[in-house]
Formats: sequence, structure tokens, C-alpha cells
Amino acid sequence: MATLTSVKKSGKTWEPKFVESLNQESCLGCGRCFKVCGFNVLGLIALNEDGEVVDEDEDEIERKVMNIENAENCVGCQACARICPKNCYTHATVSV
Repeated sequence: MATLTSVKKSGKTWEPKFVESLNQESCLGCGRCFKVCGFNVLGLIALNEDGEVVDEDEDEIERKVMNIENAENCVGCQACARICPKNCYTHATVSV
């Protein structure tokens, strides 16, 4: 199988690496990755003190972290990983 590659305007090729996972334990919930991603891949979720996802209207919110909501929208640019101050992201190539 071949690996998916793209061509830049300069004619050079690059290999996209798509978001695979996000370490929510390390995530600060700063939103930098959300702001840099223009493809609606990420969203913010609320967690309680046990690390369980809770409704934002509940009083038990301990913190908020990023979540991969629409992985299928990822274009493989890795901007989220480059801007993340805690290196929370894992990316992978796709074979076609």
C-alpha cells in the first residue's frame, strides 16, 4: 500500500498526518488548538473531579479539556500539535 501524500505550491510533496488521539489528562483546555483548526475537528468538554464527562450546566465541573469531535474532518496539517503547549496530540499517516 502507498502512503497518502500532497503537493505544495512549490512542487514539493508532504505527508499529511491525521489526528489520532488527544491526551486529556495533559490538556490545559486553553483552546489554542481549537482556534488554529479551521476544519471543526475539535471541541471543548467538561469533566468532573473523577475525569468523567459531565453536562456543562452541572455544578460538578472540575475542568474543561479539548476533545476530538470530528476526526473525519482532519486534513493532516498538524497545526493543533504544533500550537499545543503540552504536546497532547498523536498523529498518524494513512495508507491508501
